[in-house]
Amino acid sequence: MILFDGKLYESSEQGRLLAELKEKIPQTLQTKSLDPEIVVDAVDQLRKETLEGKFDDLLTSFPKDIVESYKKQAEVLLSKEYLHLKIRTELGNTEEYVTDKMEGFSQIRVKKVPLGVIFHIAAGNMDFLPAYSLAEGLLAGNINILKLPSADNGLSLKLIMQLIEYQPELKDFIYVFDTSSTDIQGMRTMAELSNGISVWGSDMAIEAVRGLAPTGAKLIEWGQKLGFCYISDPEHAENAEQDLEGLAKHIAFTKQLLCSSCQVIYLDTKDMREVRKFAERFFPILQKAVDANASDEIGIRARDTLVAYTQRLKRYLGEEEKTADTIRGRGMSLILSSDSDLELSPMMCNVLVKPLPKEKITEVLFASRYYLQTAGLICPMEKREELVEIFAKCGLTRITTGSDMSTFFPGESHDGEYALDRYMKVINIEVPSSPDQDE
Repeated sequence: MILFDGKLYESSEQGRLLAELKEKIPQTLQTKSLDPEIVVDAVDQLRKETLEGKFDDLLTSFPKDIVESYKKQAEVLLSKEYLHLKIRTELGNTEEYVTDKMEGFSQIRVKKVPLGVIFHIAAGNMDFLPAYSLAEGLLAGNINILKLPSADNGLSLKLIMQLIEYQPELKDFIYVFDTSSTDIQGMRTMAELSNGISVWGSDMAIEAVRGLAPTGAKLIEWGQKLGFCYISDPEHAENAEQDLEGLAKHIAFTKQLLCSSCQVIYLDTKDMREVRKFAERFFPILQKAVDANASDEIGIRARDTLVAYTQRLKRYLGEEEKTADTIRGRGMSLILSSDSDLELSPMMCNVLVKPLPKEKITEVLFASRYYLQTAGLICPMEKREELVEIFAKCGLTRITTGSDMSTFFPGESHDGEYALDRYMKVINIEVPSSPDQDE
């Protein structure tokens, strides 16, 4: 289905609607602007009705504990208070100002304005991401064209339609298409209507978008990342057992499917005997967390098993197997490897465990500098600041505790940048001098 001008159309209408959109966009840009408070009010209303259970029928495919987790996040992240904080944090002072007078030069007015039109290409590995990405474009005042991921089950479209129901004037700033990623011409047309393209996904997806983006369009890339947990001297960490339990719960809950999820556990050692010793200690902790997060739904269990075995098969076929030792449990495993490469694990609670002495951190992570985002850190407090400094220099943009690797923190950036700021531009307007000033 397609959402266009606040109404639903069949996918077969795409060509006609895109031709119409080419005419509508210039009219909207010239005659209308979007007050962020309208967006804030609509999103806050969506939060209220979500917490009241209005959309529970759309969430029946999710496990109950995940639904509760989503509602707790929505209670904060969709609130007026948080959205105002987001605008202040990500855009800073949006008030127009005039530069200081310098002899021989005109003064200029400086102001931030929306890019104009944002084409959002959302990934399907994170629930609610398409709707949230579009909401960010709205908060920055842009017209938004959203291509839904193939895995979207209709939830995004329903939530977006609710925003328009709350605030009908949003319809001129929202256009949603269920275009297939194989429809290159359709995606190219959407890209050509845009000032900026916000793309979420794998290296392959981003390369494909670069190929269809018009020259001059701003590419806003949110690419694939690899998270890891670094553990130094766990025997002397103040809350070692609690931290390891938190890490295990994180792995079991996220199934390692998020960019911030822990793919590799690094130990500050060169000795594989220490790696094995840690793995034997961590194994029952992870097994307990996996058992507690196991789903009784056969479809979810089948999906998790299929994903895990597919990833393991890719490792076997893609390279000579590097794994020296694997400790397997019920629905989980610890894969001990003597190399220190940062790589994707088989996921679904199958974690790589590797040695990485502190003096080798920068050398190892430099090879993965384009994929760095989140590092969980478990260590004694006296070592923490030194390790934080090393990770920051390597290019990590999120450094957390092991349990909070995928926890959202109000005010945080995404991959080291603020989305709203990337969806706007700064313009300069010369202030004409008066005849009296010229004399």
